[in-house]
Amino acid sequence: MAKEEKETKKKTTKKVEKKEKNNVHEVVVKFEGKDWEKAQDTAFAKRQKTVKVDGFRKGKVPRNVFEKKFGKESLYLDAAESLIEQAYIKALDDSKLVPVVRPNVNITGIDEKGVEFTFTIVTTPEVKVKKYSGLNIKPEKVEVTEEEINHELGHLLERYTELATKEDGKVENGDVAIIDFEGFKDGVAFDGGKGENYSLEIGSHTFIPGFEEQVIGMSTGEEKDLDLEFPKDYGSKDLAGAKVVFKVKVNEIKQKIQRELDEDFFEDLGMEGVDSEAKLKEEIKNSIKAQKELDNETKYVDALLEAVSKNVEVDIPEAMVEEELDRLIGRFEEQMKMQGISLDLYYKFTGSDEKALRAQMEKEAYSNVLYRLMLEEIGKQEKIEIDDKKAEKEAEELAKKYQMEKDEFLKNFGGLDMIKYDLQIRETVEKLKELNK
Repeated sequence: MAKEEKETKKKTTKKVEKKEKNNVHEVVVKFEGKDWEKAQDTAFAKRQKTVKVDGFRKGKVPRNVFEKKFGKESLYLDAAESLIEQAYIKALDDSKLVPVVRPNVNITGIDEKGVEFTFTIVTTPEVKVKKYSGLNIKPEKVEVTEEEINHELGHLLERYTELATKEDGKVENGDVAIIDFEGFKDGVAFDGGKGENYSLEIGSHTFIPGFEEQVIGMSTGEEKDLDLEFPKDYGSKDLAGAKVVFKVKVNEIKQKIQRELDEDFFEDLGMEGVDSEAKLKEEIKNSIKAQKELDNETKYVDALLEAVSKNVEVDIPEAMVEEELDRLIGRFEEQMKMQGISLDLYYKFTGSDEKALRAQMEKEAYSNVLYRLMLEEIGKQEKIEIDDKKAEKEAEELAKKYQMEKDEFLKNFGGLDMIKYDLQIRETVEKLKELNK
């Protein structure tokens, strides 16, 4: 082993020990001599293909001419960049550390003699779980009341409500008025303030305050000017707090016809085996109960994890929380995309920015990391292990569920080790529940 390498290892070990208390380690890796010269040769070969020097064809500039014109130093950063991955592997090999987040790297020295990389490696912190059983955390009992069943039945009947044209009479609350309208500010029509044959449900509060209330009492064919004022916090600055006039014409009035629990209704409903009020109520009850049990299970596990976390001692590195924040922001961005909204548009609508969103999610990110570390430690103490056979079976079932080939699913999920980890965490949660019955 070269003298330089021995010195590097010695320096690395010293730095690891120095930072061990906080689980943040600095590992130094140096490249000198032939390794550094070779990296510069590679950097020059790359630059030579594109560099332009008067008197030489592209790709034919000699090394001495290049260095005289641009300086040796111009190759250093490219050379260093070509060594980063090799340096990272060496840092992990020398230190024997297992990072929990992607290490940060800085070039802490670079000249004609060599380059020095300093890797900041965060490892799993020491976790002490003082108590995780007998915490008296019980799931709530699930009950479904007759009132809840009738409430859901009312919603179901509402969804299947039919509309019938009201031949006589005026617009009433709950009716659907088919209207033409156009809004004017200072006598001038404004953008977005016009509609034809618009179906407005009276009482839905779809329009600005006062609009629907003034439509009540109008008859089919009647025209009316509505004097209104936009809310001061309205989204458009031009209209916020502005006094406007809406010219409205009622083309048709439709009233809702409440459905009866008759043969026609059950046929429209199309629920197999449901052909009577009693059977429908039983189906509604089962549906409400299933949802309540799902929600109740989530609340119970959250309460259990929170109770256990109060008996945990751990110093969580900031980098772990930041990485979890990145994951939460990414998930939130995907959810927004599904609604057709970009993050930039979300920030504009809410008057916030990434800093504010990260601050909003910071508590959740910290809890997620804490719970994960806590469950990993409990899993070790309870000797919960997942073998390859069990993981393979789980992968097959999940691939089938998502209608994917097993290999494709494993590639997307992160491999068999991620399946094992996921199963281990889930089994640890089940063990926690068992220990707190």
